[in-house]
Amino acid sequence: MEENFDTFDFLVNDEDEVMLLLYERENDPVSTPRIEFNLEEKSALLYRNEDDILELNDIEPNIFDSIQDADKLLICELSRETDKDGDNAIIRAYEADIDF
Repeated sequence: MEENFDTFDFLVNDEDEVMLLLYERENDPVSTPRIEFNLEEKSALLYRNEDDILELNDIEPNIFDSIQDADKLLICELSRETDKDGDNAIIRAYEADIDF
């Protein structure tokens, strides 16, 4: 079975903080990546670096509610390989500035 490495997921913790999970990308993000949310389109653009802009579509409405007052979003990039327990290691973790 071919795995889709373009997938992403948002997680919200008990403190209503949001984290974006996605698979590792080829290059490192720039020193200050940013993410632009489009409430009407239920989408976002993640500007990781000059050559890597990810389009995130079909974002759940509760995610927008949770990030309304945030100015940064934690992003974790996961390994494309799983360990013996079937888990993916976190390769990179960084914050992106949030724009609406």
